[in-house]
Amino acid sequence: MLLDGIRTPQDVAALPVEALPFLAHEIREEIIQVCSLNGGHLAASLGSVDLAVAVHHVFPEESTRLIWDTGHQAYAHKLLTGRRDRFHTLRRPGGLSGFLKRSESAYDHFGAGHACTAISAALGFSRGAALRGEQRQTIAILGDGAATGGMVYEAINNARAHAGRLMVILNDNEMSISPNVGSISRILTRLTSTRTFLSLEGGAWRAMGRIPRFGTRLRALASRAKFGLKHMVLPSNFFEDFGFKYYGPLDGHDIPLLVRTLKQLSRIEGPVLLHVLSRKGKGCSFAESNPAKYHGFAPFVLETGAKRPSGEGPSPITYTQAFGDAVVELAERDERVVAITAAMPEGTGLGPFAERFPERFFDVGIAEPHAVTFAAGLAADGLRPVVAIYSTFLQRAFDQIVHDVALQKLPVIFAIDRAGVVGEDGPTHHGVLDLGYLGMVPGMVVMAPGDENELRRMLATAVDYQGGPIALRYPRSAALGLAETAPLETLAIGKSRRLRDGRDIHLWSLGATLGAAQKAADQLVAQGFAPSLVDARFLAPLDEEALAAIVEPTDLVVTIEENGPVGGFGEAVLRFYRERGQGPRVLPLTLPHAFVQQGKRPELLAQAGLDADGIVASIKSALGHLAEQRASGQQQ
Repeated sequence: MLLDGIRTPQDVAALPVEALPFLAHEIREEIIQVCSLNGGHLAASLGSVDLAVAVHHVFPEESTRLIWDTGHQAYAHKLLTGRRDRFHTLRRPGGLSGFLKRSESAYDHFGAGHACTAISAALGFSRGAALRGEQRQTIAILGDGAATGGMVYEAINNARAHAGRLMVILNDNEMSISPNVGSISRILTRLTSTRTFLSLEGGAWRAMGRIPRFGTRLRALASRAKFGLKHMVLPSNFFEDFGFKYYGPLDGHDIPLLVRTLKQLSRIEGPVLLHVLSRKGKGCSFAESNPAKYHGFAPFVLETGAKRPSGEGPSPITYTQAFGDAVVELAERDERVVAITAAMPEGTGLGPFAERFPERFFDVGIAEPHAVTFAAGLAADGLRPVVAIYSTFLQRAFDQIVHDVALQKLPVIFAIDRAGVVGEDGPTHHGVLDLGYLGMVPGMVVMAPGDENELRRMLATAVDYQGGPIALRYPRSAALGLAETAPLETLAIGKSRRLRDGRDIHLWSLGATLGAAQKAADQLVAQGFAPSLVDARFLAPLDEEALAAIVEPTDLVVTIEENGPVGGFGEAVLRFYRERGQGPRVLPLTLPHAFVQQGKRPELLAQAGLDADGIVASIKSALGHLAEQRASGQQQ
């Protein structure tokens, strides 16, 4: 196999061009095999294999800075840069990341898990090289989905000011182009990217500049002539208007064509944009036919693409499904309810809403800041916008949450999916900061449901609430699987619910840790303790009345949350008792103050001590000898 001999990009460069398609085929087989066992971003990575092979063939130098946007299309890049022997560990604990990490390889020049960052980072590398007087190629590769994000255009607007060999490759796997326009564009691209044309163009440009008095005028005339030739048959090119030299679109699966073009474009100074057309899921029939399904998918049966059975029987409804069902029900009874997503209609559970209420559904693309301010405008006009965004991506819109929503007390509803640890996608996608950054915003109501029925009640409460912004956060996991679906009743703002009476030990769980807290309470009872259990429901405002009722200094309040320790629920409870000047001991149980690595969700929670056994162990450790005495007394 050709892939067996690839350790560095230099090995790719040593292969003849005619061998590269065979290498690409082997890479696709490897990606499909590993993703069938580990899950992963299958469709995007298969679509970019040929491009990755061509880029590494033409630019094997260690000095080349190759920046992949997002990173989930870079599996081939990993295989071509010395990680083939560890590729089977993809997305596993301690294994290769599903994204790019600077700590993983010298060829991962910039980490990425969120979209739209590649051009900005590439500009930084390009400017850094220029400041040091270095001549090197910097390449940013991004998908067309990223082109919906505003950060891309901020970078494009800034690119003209940056000299150097900067190339942006737009890997377009969704846009279509008519055959006539495509054919003309390919002809012009072949003409304007040949060595002869580039040589003539550069020489003529320099010669015109040396003509006294008329040089500048001749250059302007020549530029208009070239511009006019292209635009007699093509519409105005957006990228050229921003100072890029545009080439394409090209067939992103024609490796010899890509190699020829990349070699020709490598000689151009200044920003260049190469537009290639590719097919998501290329080489895998079921991924090609349904690329959205296999964007990020669980382990699957290799022959059919069907999800591998877990062996655990049917799963309960997920929190995402519960949200999707509830928001449709609320929209049916309240025509003010509208829904917004940032390029994640299926992932956030809004697919049924989009089908039922297409005129009230808005997918704004990968544009979270715009999504939030757009929702603010809708709310200011009397509507009830529900903004469904993953926790990790909502971080990108913090200023809009503060300035455009909270400051104006607008009733925007934030439905925050993927809160807490998400599993194999790792630190770029865990949502472990939202309680901290939302809880600090004045006037923001922050809720977290402990089960699927609580989610329904909280969403109904949010639609009914008029006092300002309100958020509910929930994880990427199955809910508790309750037997009955609760009606859409509203909750009293800032009020918890007591699930078990007790003494001495008081478990306060916020959000999806409730199931583990219930099991921990059962274990403690079996060991002779009498803990109370409270579903806190709200981070902000706290249920201060219920907390104030716990006054004995010998008591222990245990807060349990799937969030980092800074700014979360435990810290809020500690602050409450500190400001009162008296109260019980408080034991906050949280995720660590660190970037949590990849792994299966239950395993990550267990490592953090947030499963039932971990909760009990932490409590017994805090109680010290008292716990040992009680356990000893029970055994006697």
